[in-house]
Amino acid sequence: MEGEEDLRESMIEEDIRANGGDADDKRSKAIISSEQMDVEAYASSYTGRTKIARLIFIAEKCGNTTMELEALRMAYDEIKKGENTLLFRDVVEKIGGRLGAAYGMDHAWVDGVDRRAEARKEKLENELNAYRGTLGVMATNDVDSELLVHETLASVQTNLIKESIRMGYNDFGDFYYAHGALGDAFKNYARTRDYCTTSKHIIQMCLNVILVSIEMGQFTHVTNYVSKTEQTPEALDPVTVAKLRCAAGLAYLENKKYKHAARKNKVIDNVNFRKFLELVPEARIDSHNKILYARHADQRNATFQRHCRWAASLTGM
Repeated sequence: MEGEEDLRESMIEEDIRANGGDADDKRSKAIISSEQMDVEAYASSYTGRTKIARLIFIAEKCGNTTMELEALRMAYDEIKKGENTLLFRDVVEKIGGRLGAAYGMDHAWVDGVDRRAEARKEKLENELNAYRGTLGVMATNDVDSELLVHETLASVQTNLIKESIRMGYNDFGDFYYAHGALGDAFKNYARTRDYCTTSKHIIQMCLNVILVSIEMGQFTHVTNYVSKTEQTPEALDPVTVAKLRCAAGLAYLENKKYKHAARKNKVIDNVNFRKFLELVPEARIDSHNKILYARHADQRNATFQRHCRWAASLTGM
């Protein structure tokens, strides 16, 4: 059992490395105009990680000291609503004392969050190890094949234990995601795959991996897991379909395939598209505009092709 876990872990880590997990992020970044903008009004449309990511982006790219400090101040306040102490330290360093003592390093807050995180992690580890141990014991016990009732009960118990392990890895994924450890979050979400007993579990696993992969900039994973989700036998609800199309569209945008992105997202209403972008901090700030432009270009291209066919019919070509 442990050998299989080690093999799966090494495969997941290799999968991350193969898709650029250890490489520097060299993706191009849009440059925000240095003109003054209402940072607070802009950021009010977002919450959590998305809001923080956009505020830091503005601070780094705006070229305006007033805007930079306003964005960093708001990022500082938003981070303290969560548990990402690494990001907090980074923002404090960016502020560099320019906002006064009130926006300096809060050691008491950092220590408190880290202590609670360590206690939570230990609790999750103990629970997960207990369930894995139980599953291992059940796998080594022989079941009387003549007693169908016993076999059925054993099957139900096994599925219940598997579900507990799946939820345990999910909890670990959520834990690491909240603390900004995206690589560890990815690995734990991916590990749930071996303990999924329904199509809904597989869909949840894929969506979790897709979200983290987008934030990590690993769009090969995004494309792969979109395909995995679409191949599940269970019919997908409209919200899930919209998320998958948006994720695939973002992968196309990353590869500058704007026309493909437009076609992937043209059936999604703007409300669903915006909701998904709010979940994905790494989505380009101007990605929605790019898709709208690509849609327009695609429509113009289709019109041009119709005109060509019409002309050909008149000339007999």
